[in-house]
Amino acid sequence: MHNANMNTDMPYAKEDLATKLSELLGSVVQFKFLSQGYHWNVKGPEFYQFHEFFGEIYEDAEESVDPLAENIRKLGYSAPFALEDFLAMSCLDVRPVTEDPIDMSRSLYDANKRLLEKYMYAFKTAEGCNQQGVADFIAGRIDMHQKWHWMLETTVGEDSTQVKVIEVGG
Repeated sequence: MHNANMNTDMPYAKEDLATKLSELLGSVVQFKFLSQGYHWNVKGPEFYQFHEFFGEIYEDAEESVDPLAENIRKLGYSAPFALEDFLAMSCLDVRPVTEDPIDMSRSLYDANKRLLEKYMYAFKTAEGCNQQGVADFIAGRIDMHQKWHWMLETTVGEDSTQVKVIEVGG
């Protein structure tokens, strides 16, 4: 007997992808506020350079919020919008740091690494759902977060050859 559901041949459901995008949306909003707070509060002799750097990061994160929500809507699901929902869905473990730019950079490095992992899982899910437009958007975000990874990694003196990939459940 033939099943009329066209998604049966696909390893993932659109609902899975919408859930992953919603979790990313909450995480990106939190990442945006974190980097913006660092932009406002950084201190030290290299204030201007870090102020500008953190500003670039939060502006990039801000620009990705609306497309994330729109991709959720394209899948037929409602996008979260309440701050408490964003925090509840976020995968980030944000903790206060000093006003030192290296401490702030380390915090952003850790948060960005987690976001990058989540984007990679969402990309795999988008491909599994045959949602090529969503996968294309996610691929662009992965590329940008890889750039932030490299820049933050260099700032904090992390040796990428020694970084272990953290396995995260889908």
